[in-house]
Amino acid sequence: MTPAADPNRVIIFDTTLRDGEQSPGISLNAQEKLEIAQQLARLGVDVIEAGFPISSPGDFEAVQTIARSVEGPVIAGLARAFPGDIDSAWGALKDAQRPRIHTFISTSDIHIKYQMQNTRDDVRGMARAAVAHARSLCEDVEFSPMDATRSDVEFTAEILQIALDEGATTINIPDTVGYALPHEYAAFLTRLYELVPGLHDVVLSTHCHDDLGLAVANSIAGVTAGARQVECAVNGIGERAGNAALEEIIMLIATRADELGVHTGAVTKEIARTSRIVSRLTGYPVQPNKAIIGRNAFAHESGIHQDGVLKERSTFEIMDATSIGLESNQLVLGKHSGRHALQQALSELGYDVSGQTLNQAFKRFKEIADKKKQVTAMDLEALLTDELREQTQGAGYTLEWFDVESSTRRPPHAKVGIRGPEGEELEGSFGGDGPVDAIFHAINVATGVDARLREFHIGAVTGGQDALGETSIVVEVEGRSGSGQAVSTDIVEAAARAYVRALSNAVRRHEGEGAEAALAGTP
Repeated sequence: MTPAADPNRVIIFDTTLRDGEQSPGISLNAQEKLEIAQQLARLGVDVIEAGFPISSPGDFEAVQTIARSVEGPVIAGLARAFPGDIDSAWGALKDAQRPRIHTFISTSDIHIKYQMQNTRDDVRGMARAAVAHARSLCEDVEFSPMDATRSDVEFTAEILQIALDEGATTINIPDTVGYALPHEYAAFLTRLYELVPGLHDVVLSTHCHDDLGLAVANSIAGVTAGARQVECAVNGIGERAGNAALEEIIMLIATRADELGVHTGAVTKEIARTSRIVSRLTGYPVQPNKAIIGRNAFAHESGIHQDGVLKERSTFEIMDATSIGLESNQLVLGKHSGRHALQQALSELGYDVSGQTLNQAFKRFKEIADKKKQVTAMDLEALLTDELREQTQGAGYTLEWFDVESSTRRPPHAKVGIRGPEGEELEGSFGGDGPVDAIFHAINVATGVDARLREFHIGAVTGGQDALGETSIVVEVEGRSGSGQAVSTDIVEAAARAYVRALSNAVRRHEGEGAEAALAGTP
């Protein structure tokens, strides 16, 4: 990708499905990744980094599925500077309308010496070979010098010149460990432009991590220094403290266009929905005070603030909540609505469902509609996501039924029925500190898996006493973590279903551990 015809257009490169999925406990299957990718296309991102194809057969399949199904954005795949990685990436990407191979190698001395155990000469040769090989397969090649901001700037410039000589079309400068300060990052990019004049002829990109809380600030500093691609992730998820948050980058550029003088092609009304989908599928809840999409982002508690907003919103709000799609929590269906009405409502939300999926969604809708006075767009999103998750879970355990006895006068006790991976019927019973704890122990007994609870989050999809309960759980099995999510008006049922899904994902990851390539050390 060469510099855009519009020099003030900032390319949004989304890495939710690659760097974001490397967050501890996240384990998305191919269908879930496709759902997120399709929503990212609706959001109008320019590039979707769909995954790391060499890392596992499942990731290869997910990248290939997205490459074949999602039109509009460039579809990128990550590859280390190894021939096998690059071949795997191209194998997954080659059917894409607009494919990109993203290859990388470390340039900091600390990485070269301790992680790679190589020399600078080795890095020179590997970078040249990797970009040349990628360019022989794909016209659009991105190159990243990992840990660039802790690298010698002259050596980094030398490696970038090699990448340009071999045909790289995008050069990304990662602040891999979130170490740089904004003025340092901007100065680093400015110096690279001086040392490598050819950077003016390609797209310069930022990729900043949030270890010191500066990912967005550094990314914007990079834009002011001339970068015209920003790599970011929905809700800021990613390795360690995460990446620059996509929603913050987009809205910062939109809100302060007067000062920055740049713009994106993002459809901002899709931001809130994108955030909800990613949160629900990954199991990573959004903190209440999260900028842009936290539930408190447009809430006012102070009397002075409330008075000002009532008189004129711009007194305390610098953005319009409707601009990011927060008005979507509206009543869409009632308990007497039929199958066609549900299908139409889901279509308006961007879901094209029919056949068995529609039948199951309609069954779930009717069950919920009998218990809730109002069924909102957010309820429908949660229900359909949960139903799709159930259908695409793959071989694993599923909850068939449960009985729980709980009282302040005697210890809680639970009994569960589980369907095993081979269709076998399994039962287990156990006590616990409370009804949820008892169910979790009973599931372990039934499956014979010693899963250990690591994280447990409960939230409400919407407000009110009849709201859908949403649970997100992370468990660990033999050192491998797995996440699971579920929704129900019964929070105990939601917790049990989420636990079974998390256990199944952890078991799958443990069994497939030998097939996974090391993911440590990515930009």
